[in-house]
Amino acid sequence: MVLLLSLFTAAVAPGVSLLSYLYLKDRYDSEPFHMVLRMFVLGMVVVIPILVVQRGLMLWLGESPFVFSYIISSAVEEGFKWFVLYHIIFNHTEFDEPYDGILYAAAISLGFATLENVMYAFLQPVSFGSLLMRALLPVSGHALFGIVMGYYFGKAKFTRNKSRRRMYIWMSLALPLGWHGTYDWIMLEFESIWLWIMIPFMVLLWIRGMQKIQRASARSPFRLVREEEVKM
Repeated sequence: MVLLLSLFTAAVAPGVSLLSYLYLKDRYDSEPFHMVLRMFVLGMVVVIPILVVQRGLMLWLGESPFVFSYIISSAVEEGFKWFVLYHIIFNHTEFDEPYDGILYAAAISLGFATLENVMYAFLQPVSFGSLLMRALLPVSGHALFGIVMGYYFGKAKFTRNKSRRRMYIWMSLALPLGWHGTYDWIMLEFESIWLWIMIPFMVLLWIRGMQKIQRASARSPFRLVREEEVKM
């Protein structure tokens, strides 16, 4: 029982920690906790249909590194997350500043990654090292793909130009799909040296992700109000 609880905690902790960090980064107008939790749970829920679709595509298309990386894995996973985010959050009244897109997209992604991590922990032989590696790579990777998706959702939501809005909506799907597919392709195509390629790749993703968080926060309509309150 203690071992099972330890495995469960180790599998859940990375996703919850990253989501807590991103939630606390929302400095100007914190989102309702129940909304963030709802998206996190929905990220878990979509795991089942994603697995069903992926299994069907593997039987139909095969499992070459490119097909698996960019279609079976990336396109299906990011497509489902994008669909849920667009239809539930994009026009929601709580989506009232650019950073909210990042938070909600990361919540969906981390819900997915957390359940995936739990399934891995209980269905595969695991060690502390393998769970740590998953925390540093797949879980944080999903968070970073979500940040990219949410950043462009935020740009689309708060632009008045219709053509730019369509472009940003397209980018909110295409860019995380591309980053995710490249992540998987590196893992599959460079089996012997993948770690040496993955480390700079993840560093680049983290740098770009932090830049997007800062830019989205700087565009908050509540920023000046909050700063004036602090000065008073």
